[in-house]
Amino acid sequence: MPLTRLLIANRGEIAIRIARAAADFGAGSVAVHSADDAGSLHTRMADSAVALPGAGPAAYLDADALVAAARANGCDAVHPGYGFLAENADFAEACARAGLVFVGPSPETLRLFGDKARAREAAREAGAPVLPGARVSGLAEAHEFLAAHGAMMLKAVAGGGGRGMRAVEDADALESAWARCRSEAEAAFGDGALYAEALAPRARHVEMQILGDGSGRVVCAGERACSVQRRRQKLIELAPDPALPDEARGALAAAAARIGEAARYRGLGTMEFLIGEDGRFFFIEANARLQVEHTVTEAAWGIDLVRMQLELAAGRPLDALGFDGAVAAPAGCALQARVNLETMTPDGGARPSGGVLT
Repeated sequence: MPLTRLLIANRGEIAIRIARAAADFGAGSVAVHSADDAGSLHTRMADSAVALPGAGPAAYLDADALVAAARANGCDAVHPGYGFLAENADFAEACARAGLVFVGPSPETLRLFGDKARAREAAREAGAPVLPGARVSGLAEAHEFLAAHGAMMLKAVAGGGGRGMRAVEDADALESAWARCRSEAEAAFGDGALYAEALAPRARHVEMQILGDGSGRVVCAGERACSVQRRRQKLIELAPDPALPDEARGALAAAAARIGEAARYRGLGTMEFLIGEDGRFFFIEANARLQVEHTVTEAAWGIDLVRMQLELAAGRPLDALGFDGAVAAPAGCALQARVNLETMTPDGGARPSGGVLT
């Protein structure tokens, strides 16, 4: 497939990262910006820049405007980065209808993994272990699940980023948790559907990086440890995971690859797992896009993952990119830390806040 000029449907740090990868790949790049981002650095790092109608984040969610900008500027591909429209199947389909290569998984894959309940079922069918779980359409079903399993996680079916998620260990706390999860899910994702998953106490969180070429062939490019979290959002990412035995690493990599193979995965993705205190692991969800944390894997394994996205979107098979199926040994270790700004509240809690970092 042709891939000579790339529209970057994002802003800020990731848009700069994609522009650099496009230049290394040999493709031109076009940045987009809202009215209030006209002076942003990413507009100067691409070969050219185009204004989108409107201001603020909403400008980057206008799929029609993004497709029109790509076509008007001679682009043959669109890279969505992460966030915004990166996992939006309708946007991927709109790109295809316009004759544009969407640098990411197929619309079918985006829909599969965008529904966390369906993703769990797909993982189970691929032979990966999953925690007991079920869709819950009301409080009565949630109470039944809690009674059967003792403790559970309520999660938004369309969720991500720690939103629409609550741990519930007491029936008295369920009604409040249910209301909060539904409210957050509807506000963040436009979908208040929830599912319940058995709670794995003191579990560690490990994510496996996969690459697929759409033929059914998938390789795993190592893992990231991400158990240090705040409000279910990852704070520390470490690669490789120093607490993961080689046997477990191999089993996780094989499970992640099987899930991707069953979906005929194309592009970059992350399969997320919990590891219990007894060493057993369970698939929990997939992120069908480039992760913010991709730079940790790049540093530890020496792979340019954004360049790989472009190569795979252009139709190159994995073997032509030097992947023989085995997980390579890392060249070293890498760590990424997220800084959160918060303000203390009168009740002793905290809430996210803006401010100046000095």
